[in-house]
Amino acid sequence: MIMRQGQQLLLPANPVFIWGSLLLALLVNMLPIGRTPWMPDVLALVVVFWSVHQPLRVGIGAAFIFGLAMDVHQTALLGQHALAYTALSYFAITIHRRLLWFSVPSQAVQVLPLFVAAHAIELAIRMLMGGTFPGWVTVIAPLAEAVLWPVVSVLLLAPQRRAPDPDENRPL
Repeated sequence: MIMRQGQQLLLPANPVFIWGSLLLALLVNMLPIGRTPWMPDVLALVVVFWSVHQPLRVGIGAAFIFGLAMDVHQTALLGQHALAYTALSYFAITIHRRLLWFSVPSQAVQVLPLFVAAHAIELAIRMLMGGTFPGWVTVIAPLAEAVLWPVVSVLLLAPQRRAPDPDENRPL
């Protein structure tokens, strides 16, 4: 893949680290702090990150399984999170090559519509099944996820960064 100017060459991602970060995000979502409509969905954020950076390892199937786990945990309608995470992963994989050409803050703006769509899918399913509207405070969650994108990018790409070892004989 052709890299943009100034982008650092990364080491291959460790599969144990990828799946460990997904399981950690699942556990963060399962913390008993109470699920309020404005809280960001950390698992959705990590699923999108790995769908963009490692689409062959973390794909739609993994998003579906993690969505079912969230449905069971939150006693939501079975498939509500699974459908939202699956759509989120599909669209992230669809735009992953284009997205990697942008800087990290620009990527946050690019993934914001994906997070909005995922929350809209969850809300639509909840409303179709007779749930109550949680209020306009739900708009904060996708915005918070987009704001957290640079933080998650730095944390999850940290193990892949090479140590700065300048050598005039090896430019990489």
